[in-house]
Amino acid sequence: MKVRWGVLGTAAIAANCTIPGMKKAENCELYAIAGRSEEKVKSYQERFGFEVGYVGYENLLSDPKVDAVYIPLPNDIHKEWVIRALTAGKHVLCEKPLAINASEAEEMYEAARSNNVILMEAYAYLHGQYIESLCSDVASGIIGDLVYIDTAFLTQGYKEDFRLHKPQGGGMLYDLGCYCTTMILSLLTAANGDASLHALEPTYVRAVAEMSDEAEDIGNGQPVSKEDRVDAFAGAILKFPGGVRASFDVGMVLGVNGFGRYDRLYIHGTKGAIRSEVEYNQEGFLSYRIFTDGAVIERKIEVDQNYKLEVEQLGRCILDGEKPHITPEFSIANAKLLDALLSEVGYN
Repeated sequence: MKVRWGVLGTAAIAANCTIPGMKKAENCELYAIAGRSEEKVKSYQERFGFEVGYVGYENLLSDPKVDAVYIPLPNDIHKEWVIRALTAGKHVLCEKPLAINASEAEEMYEAARSNNVILMEAYAYLHGQYIESLCSDVASGIIGDLVYIDTAFLTQGYKEDFRLHKPQGGGMLYDLGCYCTTMILSLLTAANGDASLHALEPTYVRAVAEMSDEAEDIGNGQPVSKEDRVDAFAGAILKFPGGVRASFDVGMVLGVNGFGRYDRLYIHGTKGAIRSEVEYNQEGFLSYRIFTDGAVIERKIEVDQNYKLEVEQLGRCILDGEKPHITPEFSIANAKLLDALLSEVGYN
């Protein structure tokens, strides 16, 4: 059996990442596309082979043949269209970050429960074999008890993009910080066990940000009002139950639409450490090093297309009753952490 999917929106991430993954997914039937422009809808049908196309999102949700919906819309309208899709009886995969705040996320998951359908937040990279291997090594105790996690995700500025606009849920803590926070929470979960939700609640949160009206190199080239400014560059330090500390940096400060990206992940334990320079959300042959007992172990992992793995996993949840890899509890814990960080930088 296959899940018949509809895609609600023609965003770049859908075209460049998720739809190609859907086409590879064994339990996915690429069925319907909806957009605001007839020209865009037709181009997606021709490019990807959607069976039907709709101008207007409501028309897709009214189609009884659609089993599940992927939503890549701007952050500020996730809640509206996720709840509309859930109310229409569709399972939903929604792009990260799921919600503008934790209370919205809780409301969305309640709508899923009320309508007896599945909602999963789309963190494709968390479905890959690379993250599975990292978490397995942390859980195994090869580096001892978890002590400190440090990670970063920095990229280019943008000339025209929703990430530059606060009303649309822009900014780096939402767009890139959520990668770092979910990585940290995933490693904490691995170290403490799936049931230890208490371990995901920080006891200490501090963050600072350079806002877009202060940054000279994020690329918008226009004065930014105080009401519309977003965090262009941010850093945070966190502490969790048991004394585990974490830090991260995110930003769009490595030029404008040119070359440059910087990612890192360091995981320190009482008996060793893990070092990774792999960029977030990659596929192919990836590796990281484990330093322990005077030895260096190199892990080499072949990673499938993460978006394919994500779609297939939700498909198994729908068809076979498998538990979503990104659980409601995990997403809400992450949303609460993002809320705390955004409050720290004065963005909320």
